[in-house]
Amino acid sequence: MRRTLVVLAVLVSQMLLGWAPAHAAEKERIALIGVSGLHWSDLTQADTPNLWELAGASAIGSMSVRTVGNITCPYDGWLTVSAGTRSAAGYRCGPPPLPEQQDRGAVIPDYDYLHEVAGQRNAGLLGETLAKAGECSIAIGPGAALGLADRKGAVATYYASPIQVRAQELERCRVVAMDVDDLIRPYFTAEGKLPTVPDKLSAQERRAALRLADAKAGALLAVLPENTTVLLAGMSDHGSVPHLRVAALREPGASGRELGAASTRRDDISILPDLTTTVLTRLGVPVPDAMVGQPLVIGDPGATFERMAESDETAQTMRSVKGVFFIVLAVLQVLFYVVAFLLLRRRKGLPAVRLAAVALAALPITSILVNLLPWSSAAELFGGMAAWLVVLTALAFAGPWRRSPLGPLVVVAGVSAATLAADLLTGTTLQLNSFMGFSAEQGARYYGLGNIPFALLATGTLLSSTVIAHRLSRPWGAAVVAVLGTFAMVLGGSGMGSDFGGVIAFVPGIAVTALLILGKRISLVRLALFCVAGGVAVTGFAVANYLRPAAEQSHLGRFVGQVLSGEAVDVIVRKLVAMLSTLLSPTLMPVVIAAIAFLVYAIMRPDQATAGVLPAAFSYSPALRAGLIGTLVSGVVGTLVNDSGAAVLSMALALAIPLVLSAGIAALPGAPATEERPLAKV
Repeated sequence: MRRTLVVLAVLVSQMLLGWAPAHAAEKERIALIGVSGLHWSDLTQADTPNLWELAGASAIGSMSVRTVGNITCPYDGWLTVSAGTRSAAGYRCGPPPLPEQQDRGAVIPDYDYLHEVAGQRNAGLLGETLAKAGECSIAIGPGAALGLADRKGAVATYYASPIQVRAQELERCRVVAMDVDDLIRPYFTAEGKLPTVPDKLSAQERRAALRLADAKAGALLAVLPENTTVLLAGMSDHGSVPHLRVAALREPGASGRELGAASTRRDDISILPDLTTTVLTRLGVPVPDAMVGQPLVIGDPGATFERMAESDETAQTMRSVKGVFFIVLAVLQVLFYVVAFLLLRRRKGLPAVRLAAVALAALPITSILVNLLPWSSAAELFGGMAAWLVVLTALAFAGPWRRSPLGPLVVVAGVSAATLAADLLTGTTLQLNSFMGFSAEQGARYYGLGNIPFALLATGTLLSSTVIAHRLSRPWGAAVVAVLGTFAMVLGGSGMGSDFGGVIAFVPGIAVTALLILGKRISLVRLALFCVAGGVAVTGFAVANYLRPAAEQSHLGRFVGQVLSGEAVDVIVRKLVAMLSTLLSPTLMPVVIAAIAFLVYAIMRPDQATAGVLPAAFSYSPALRAGLIGTLVSGVVGTLVNDSGAAVLSMALALAIPLVLSAGIAALPGAPATEERPLAKV
């Protein structure tokens, strides 16, 4: 009776979900076919019939092949599969090493280099884990040998070509991996490296290489046991530009469904380490803690080759114009401060300066809001941003709040903070493929709060809360800052935001703003204690996340695991190097330098610099001064603890300084009378 009830329960669950995984069977076999450089747009029925048929019978998605660097070569791609975490050989690499045949197996030459020189302590973890579980595996091709090698670089069964594999071995071993390098091989330079151009081959040459790759994949597919689950992955990049690659999983009932993973929290995007975890999970082998990937998840129907190709095209559109956007933003910021300085000294054109200030402050959040609109080309992208900019600027100067010096400020700051908070609460769909958020093809982050959005959320929250505090008594004003700031900080630091450095930076910003509203002095000792409190807060978020099941962990929880395994030092060093590199950014640092120089000079020489605009703003609303100082504290700390470095402070200043200037212009003597009463002096 009990067995009957269990069977009925399974059947009911399948009916409700519409699909049930085939790997409920006890003895599942799995084959990983890695075709380095494979795009979704490469698959055609005429040129790649075997891969076309395979993908057509599979759940499909996009794969980010990013490992440590911006570009991933086949060596690093297969090494990442071996380690189960993003890995790199330590130099601009090319193909995997050619294995040295030993009887039926092979050995990777100079394998000790990966452990002793390159610092890849997890290299060989997949092969070692399979061996300890008593699972035999078959490697076909150099990359597959690297992926399945144990910690000594040895594979028990190795073939250079699929035509050498015997059917009996495929029946005996539940794991087979094959490196299909025919597509990528023509791209390598004479030195055996990936080229430094986006596309080395012509369209005709690429089609010829694709036919060879398809024939090799077909040779293995033809002899695989019937019940084998097949993974198809585009293991690497092929040139100087990163792309999303093919990811497909074939098993009964999977055709036409989405393929994603908990590692990205996206229904149709996965990362290379997910392949390793998927292989082990499907075999029923425990996944080592050092592996960061999550099993691939088959989702809803409706996935098509065209939709997957469009995902990469959208990411490439964003990538192609991202540099232009930040250059334009930097130029506009610097130009604004120069023109504002000249006009404010002469008390000329003040309404125009105020309008420009509000519009400039609204520009960053339009890069997030534009994803509420459909776009596929650069023209549609910038057209949508322009439309949002007009709407926000018009909204800032419309309604009864326009008569208040703080009205436009609270509209722009409030919309910025509310947009990002709503995005966090709804799965961060707006930050993906946005200038201020994260790019799909780069694979650095797919969910949560990015570093630049953190700067906008923190600044928008602090400035908005100080406008509310402006109308309240000091204790109530400080309480509003603390409550709203804590709410935004928890959103960023919880599993929804998964922001590590942002919490450390947000806590001192909130504390400084609240204490200044209360009329308290801020010492260096207090500031240091606030930063420590931020560290304690984010540690609490990270530990709580680490205690969740592995599939529900974000990178906060995985970082705790890396601390326990001794890998955290490498992560911290990599982020430190990334942070320092931003200090030399030609697009970020001009924004920081111009804004800071303008602010410092305006405070030290208020009459000369801004005709008293900043003193007027702070006199009208002492709470606004507290909010600006808190923003600066949060921005500076955020720069030091985030790998985006100067980008954090530059975006905080890009939002805050123009808005404060707009409030100061409206508060100047002689400006239209306002309907608000100022807050008691701080």
